Amino acid sequence: MFDMFYIMLFFMGFSGLFVFCSMRKHLLLTLLGLEFLVLCVYSFFFYFLIFYGLSYYFVLVFLTFAVCEGVLGLGILIGIIRCHGNDSVSSLSILGW
Repeated sequence: MFDMFYIMLFFMGFSGLFVFCSMRKHLLLTLLGLEFLVLCVYSFFFYFLIFYGLSYYFVLVFLTFAVCEGVLGLGILIGIIRCHGNDSVSSLSILGW
């Protein structure tokens, strides 16, 4: 049972990595791919702790940092949309104005 689950998690991880690397046109799609990768790592970490019978405190710490990373990404996205009018990465300049 665990073998099939790990195969599914590896497939999810590689598909999230593919989306993160290939969707460079819009920032929202890149952030969604990144959040999907964080959820895959969270699942790996959770089942690793279950397998070795360790404490689940570290899962809560990881989840806290994942939520903070998501909020920071959305804040940057909102700032870019307010400043430039869209989330297209190609419309951004190096200077930011």
